[in-house]
Order: sequence, then structure tokens, then C-alpha cells
Amino acid sequence: MWLELAFIQRAIIACILSGFLTGLIGVFVVRMRLSAIGYSMSHGAFAGAALGVAISINPLLTALLFSAATALLIGPVADKARLPPDLITSIAFPLNMALAFVFLTLSPEVGLSSEVASVLWGSIVSMTNEDLLWLTILFSSTLALIGLFWKELFAIMFDRKMAEADGINTKPFLYFIIFLIGLVITFALKLVGGILIFALLFNPSSSALQYLQDMRKIIVASPILGALSCLSGLIASIYLDLPVGSCIVLFSTLIFAISVLFSPKRRRKEVKP
Repeated sequence: MWLELAFIQRAIIACILSGFLTGLIGVFVVRMRLSAIGYSMSHGAFAGAALGVAISINPLLTALLFSAATALLIGPVADKARLPPDLITSIAFPLNMALAFVFLTLSPEVGLSSEVASVLWGSIVSMTNEDLLWLTILFSSTLALIGLFWKELFAIMFDRKMAEADGINTKPFLYFIIFLIGLVITFALKLVGGILIFALLFNPSSSALQYLQDMRKIIVASPILGALSCLSGLIASIYLDLPVGSCIVLFSTLIFAISVLFSPKRRRKEVKP
């Protein structure tokens, strides 16, 4: 029975934690209109992991460094230089993609290495106990920090200008979310892969928003849908012998398509005169 295999057990735990985290942070990405930033951060982590493979050091470390550098450019550096974030993300996105493929081309045995495959498409075999430990720490820290600053984050998601009018300094919270996006993407990279990881930032939260309006319910439903997408994709990849990242994204997209098809919001729009 495949459930008795240690690497499958690790993959299941990783699916639950990664799906929950991407679904949770995806709510902020969608509601705070950070989609372009989400793309840039995901490819920053991808480029960093590719560099790690190329120079034969831990891809997690280099992915974290690239994510942090991208977050700094999009957040504090852009503000300091008085450049619009859209301009920085438009530059960072293709730059990170170009660097990623350059690094992968320079890596030995490109196309054959299991590390290269895990960076591109994800790999359940590559999940280690250390990965699970870091995912658990990130999971616990994220819940604690979001719970601690929930009122401020909720106000910013609702209306940033109104939050600023109420005396909330929104910039530190925006920087916090940007850095958190980078962390979540980096630690979920092994499961989904760098090319597809950003789909998990958008699909679960977008699916939840089709049915729900209460932000407290959305913030619970989206992580559940993220975990469900990851688990369904994992099971499909095992039985069909397909890349786990591709299967996860396909299932998350299927859930979104079904949510749009049966969305109460869409039906209400259709019956309007």
C-alpha cells in the first residue's frame, strides 16, 4: 500500500501545509490586488532555486535569497526610489524568468537531474523531514502573525485608503505580505515547481470568492480548497504517473471552473433585468 511509504506520508503532510499556506496567502494577493507581485515573487524563488541547482548548494537557501531580494525591490526600494510597484514587477518578472533558465542551462546534466525536475515541476520524492519542519514552522508563524495583525490586515484588504484615513500605516503591512508571499512560495516550490506555483496563489482564493462574501469565511475556505487541490493532485499523480505539480494545478483549476459554473454571484448577475 503506497500510504505505508515514508516519502508518500511526507508528501501528504507537505500537501496539506503547502496548500493551506498558499490558499491563505492567496486571499491577500487577490483582495489586495497583488497579482503582478505574486507572479514576480514566484519566479524570483524559481530563479533562486535554479541558481542553487547550478552551483550545487541547497536550492531552498538561494530561493529564499532571491525571494527576499525581489520583495525588497518591489516594496521598500521601489518606495524609496518613488517608482510605481507595477514598473518594478514588470522588470522583475522577465528578469527572474531569464535568470532561471540561464541557471538551469548552466547546471550539470540539465534535463536529467532530479533536482532540476523538482525545481521545474515539483517532486514528492524530494520532500524531506527538514522540509516538513520548516513548513510547520512557517505554518505556525503565519497563523500567529495574521491572527495578531488581523484587524489591520482586514482593514487594508477592505479599502487601503480608508485604512490610511483611520490612522493605519499600511506600508509595513504591505511589505509583510510581500515577504510572506516569498516565503510561502519558496517552501512550496518542491511540491508544485517554479513554473506552476503561482496558480496556487490564485485558484483557491478565487474559487472561495465565487461563493462567499464574508472575509472571515473566505480566509477559512481558501486554505481548505488549497489543501484539497494539493491532495487531489498528489493522488492523481501517483495513479497516473504524472508530474505532481501539474496535477495539483489541474485540480485547482478544475475546482475554480466548477465554482464559477455554480457560483451564486454569477446566477444573480444572470437574473438581473
